[in-house]
Amino acid sequence: MSDHIRNTGPMRASPRCGARTRSSGACRAPAVHGRKRCRMHGGAAGSGAPKANRNARKHGLFAADAIEEQRQIQALLGETRKLLAEMK
Repeated sequence: MSDHIRNTGPMRASPRCGARTRSSGACRAPAVHGRKRCRMHGGAAGSGAPKANRNARKHGLFAADAIEEQRQIQALLGETRKLLAEMK
């Protein structure tokens, strides 16, 4: 065994992260200095969403022309199925 005395007082006295875990308990990690969250829950520099909500840009899946194209494809598939059923 080591004779080293561990000084864990400052670590125990540090503020804790305010995030909730999946099991609805509180995160027990220490918060990053000057922040309310730990390094894993958003206290690190550069973490979080970018400015100006760049994550919310439309991807075009539900644009009007895409919806119209999907309707035309579905109609064509329906006609093809009907034709195949008549050929049997």
